[in-house]
Amino acid sequence: MSEPGAEVPEIPEYPFRNPTALEPPPEWAELREGCPVAPIRLASGDTALLLTRYQDVKEILSDPRFTRQLDAEGAARVTANESGGVFGGGAGDGGGTAMTADTHRAWRQLVGRAFTAKRVTGMRPGIRATTERLVERMIAQGEPADLVEAVGFPLPVWVICDLLGVPDSDRESFAYWSDTMLSLTRFSQEEIDAAQGEFDAYLLAHVTAKRAEPGEDLLSELASLVEGLDGRLTEQLLIMTAKGLLVAGHETTANMIGKMVSMLLADRSRWEALLADRALVRPAVEEALRFDANPGFGMPRYLTEEVEVAHRTLPAGTTVVCSMASANRDERQFEGAGEMRLDRSPNPHVAFGAGPHSCLGQALARTELQVVLDVLLERLPTLELAVPVPELRRREGLVVGGLERVPVRW
Repeated sequence: MSEPGAEVPEIPEYPFRNPTALEPPPEWAELREGCPVAPIRLASGDTALLLTRYQDVKEILSDPRFTRQLDAEGAARVTANESGGVFGGGAGDGGGTAMTADTHRAWRQLVGRAFTAKRVTGMRPGIRATTERLVERMIAQGEPADLVEAVGFPLPVWVICDLLGVPDSDRESFAYWSDTMLSLTRFSQEEIDAAQGEFDAYLLAHVTAKRAEPGEDLLSELASLVEGLDGRLTEQLLIMTAKGLLVAGHETTANMIGKMVSMLLADRSRWEALLADRALVRPAVEEALRFDANPGFGMPRYLTEEVEVAHRTLPAGTTVVCSMASANRDERQFEGAGEMRLDRSPNPHVAFGAGPHSCLGQALARTELQVVLDVLLERLPTLELAVPVPELRRREGLVVGGLERVPVRW
């Protein structure tokens, strides 16, 4: 308790501001050293606790008792909107379906079939062909070009649409719908409600059609396995699965393509090293994921029971936010954590989370990032940023981090 008249420290607003689009907020390092469990104020006005150290973040993310369902009474609201967006029971880990732990495990097992090494390997030629087509079109249209618009966003949408059997001609609609789901402060509640109504109606029609006439896609496969969950994998769950995959596949990988290429071009020696040794492509993708200073919000968890973190007891009912990006720069885990080392190995980053709720599509995301890098190195070895690094602008007001544009020339 504060002494009478003592100044009470102001709770900082979260997410923190980056000095530039590719630099981490200074608060990460400060909190890792001095206050690894720190109070923060969210866009909703509610308070939560931020975890910034690798070991603490990994421990909470790996604990199956703590979920990202933030609709529990007393849980902090992440966004400025009533719906809570992507963390309010709308998508992702089967949000909105009140799954039990057993149902969640069964759901992940089923959806995980889409992302087996064999299936992702089988998708690689199509991903490469699409990437080459997009890059060729960018070259034909001339420089300077916006890499985000030309390659970053079209590619992941094509991949997810192909996976779900959805026509990619609807990708503009997906872009808007997913942005509203990922809003922290960008959209009004009225805009979000209208967009989600359209999104749900679209997916309901799509799922109904797939159940009537199955194809070779993931949704058809899941629809045929409804009985495998004794009726628990309902039509609503199929819709939420499709929604979660569309949002995750569209936004996070699309944004990461722009950020990865920007990081590699920001220091020319990095790009030259990759041109000299293509074997560095895979570890360079992993290092870009670890080094990402602009990942977005992080992963919230609602503590259903008391837990000790960093020698501090956190009571049941606490909402914590795990900053995977800060954890990925923890010197306790990564030697030279503040440096981008393209040959870093091992690289046990937590960019995709950890434990039972880690990203199902991480193998697919890695494949897309590797293919994009391969194709750009091959077709555009002289690629460079067309603006100074400080002029790159972050996408604001969304749960996921990204760059508005990545102007390039060659």
